[in-house]
Amino acid sequence: MTPVACQMQSSDSESVRPVLILGLGNVLLGDDGVGPALLEMLREKYVSAPEVECIDGATQGMALLSYLTGRSTLILLDAFANGKAPGEITILNKEQILAIAANRATTAHEGNAGELIAAAHLLGELPEQVFLIGVQPENIRTELGLSAKVSAALQAACGCACEIVDHATPQLLSKPCA
Repeated sequence: MTPVACQMQSSDSESVRPVLILGLGNVLLGDDGVGPALLEMLREKYVSAPEVECIDGATQGMALLSYLTGRSTLILLDAFANGKAPGEITILNKEQILAIAANRATTAHEGNAGELIAAAHLLGELPEQVFLIGVQPENIRTELGLSAKVSAALQAACGCACEIVDHATPQLLSKPCA
């Protein structure tokens, strides 16, 4: 399976958009699909922003490494099980993500996401600014759709992502985020 880009790349193959929003997760596993759900909301907000690229990375893990090259900011959207109440949002920065990346594997793909970040760091391809916007899942099992508690967190998590994008790209500050 190939990652799905939300927008077409520019005709200049050397041009890379500075901000990458990467949705991770498996929509067939209930709340593990929160990353792609958030990505869909953000794609609508930034569809015409030349500085932002949205990619649905699904569960591709290391296959996403080349998408990180040349970026200044990476925003990961994912289910993040850390013992909080279902639907609670956690925001981690690059140092925090790297500190836990090698030691976590709590969702169907999370180990691969951690390996992706660690590999990009090792290769010097990790963007200067990296953030994880994680939503505590309630159910990760074979089912379509998000639980009510995770669905209720989508708007707030989307707002968090917009704040990060706005900070990374001041020229987009006039775009509404919530």
